[in-house]
Amino acid sequence: MPRLSYWFAAATLLSSASTALADSHWPAPVQALTEQGLTIHERFEAPGGLTGFAASYQGGEVAIYLTPDGEHAIVGTLVDAEGNDLSDAALDEWVRAPQDAALWERLSDSHWIADGDADAPRVLYTFTDPNCPYCKQFWDDTRPWVAAGEVQLRHIMVGILAPDSPAKAASLLGADDPAAALAAHSEGEAPIEAAAQPREIEDRIYRNNQLFDELGLLATPATLYRQDDRVERLQGVPDEAALVEAMGGERP
Repeated sequence: MPRLSYWFAAATLLSSASTALADSHWPAPVQALTEQGLTIHERFEAPGGLTGFAASYQGGEVAIYLTPDGEHAIVGTLVDAEGNDLSDAALDEWVRAPQDAALWERLSDSHWIADGDADAPRVLYTFTDPNCPYCKQFWDDTRPWVAAGEVQLRHIMVGILAPDSPAKAASLLGADDPAAALAAHSEGEAPIEAAAQPREIEDRIYRNNQLFDELGLLATPATLYRQDDRVERLQGVPDEAALVEAMGGERP
């Protein structure tokens, strides 16, 4: 995100140059910022006679405050006399929560193998590479919750670690019983062998890889889970405290 001073200057200068947009949907300084790449999600009332706008920029959330004269916009965090952040709640409601809801839907629409009871009260998505030893460790660590029917893991199969990872991931996804094949592979009973798969299955792995990259994930396992209306992320194998939090409670 560009520095606050840059955006303040841009909003001030562009407001005087955007009089033709004065009758558009957003006030001129806010409209000017949208032309610089910000997306406006909602308008809200703010203290001090300001009008707030919950916005996002390059995946991050940002608050905009329109001055009472409607001629200038300030981009940044509004605080009160005690230093309390007055922007965070609005950004949570209007930007982060909808973004997380959309992210959860994207995860649901990806190509995954179910591990655990379909009626489990808690669902986690985890990006899994067949050649990843840490994914196997994560499999082992999560068995108590999965076996108890408390958690369903949805393994989004990716191929990123080794040259044969995409083919192995496709072989698991394209197996007659993907859940059984993944279990046998993860428990070391029958490690998967790369085998030719229909183009449709290969494309699913490719799209999972794209999703992994788009989310800025760095390594497998990468796990996402819901905490209230937010989506939390775990990179790698979590420690015990983080694992218990992700699983939603102590070991059964």
